[in-house]
Formats: sequence, structure tokens, C-alpha cells
Amino acid sequence: MNRRMNGAVVALIDAPVIGRLMGRGFVVITYVGRRSGKTISTPVNYRRKGDTLTIGVAMADKKTWWRNFLGEGGPISLHLNGVDRTGHAVARRDERGRVTVKVQLAS
Repeated sequence: MNRRMNGAVVALIDAPVIGRLMGRGFVVITYVGRRSGKTISTPVNYRRKGDTLTIGVAMADKKTWWRNFLGEGGPISLHLNGVDRTGHAVARRDERGRVTVKVQLAS
């Protein structure tokens, strides 16, 4: 069910009119799974400050995608405001257990 829901959100973000409205605050990230080697795309909420995006991971213990970016992090692709971008993502868990993923966009 989660994959169907994610697919529906991705389709809405890519839609011409709705996508512009929904795209504010949503981005589709694409990465290669660290264990599976599969390319995966999923929509996430983000905040942007300059060339840095911050993704807060709600219910982090029930999700696995962010674990691909632990430690030194790794490469990530984003479909941001209708433009494909690349960057480097690093995931961190704070003392309260909250997870954020910081993405530094490539120039």
C-alpha cells in the first residue's frame, strides 16, 4: 500500500497544475539502496535554505530509506521544482531519536 501511495504522490507532484501547488514543500528523492542495489524514488517533505535541504523523517523507526545516508552519507538525486538536481545526503539521529537528512545540492 505504501508504494501505491508514494506512486500517487509522485504522479501528483509531476502533474502540471497540481504539481506546482503540491511541489512547494515536497520533493521526489531517488537513491540506490545500500543493500539491494535497487534504484528507489520516494516523495518527502523538505525545508530549503540556500543549497541545503533538510528532510525531517517522521516515524523514522518504521522507515528504512534514510539509513542509506548514515555515516558519511551518499549521493542522492532530487526532482525539485520541476528540475532534476543531484546532491550529497547525510542522515543524523538526535538524542531524542528524531532523524533528519541534510542534502547539500551540487552546484
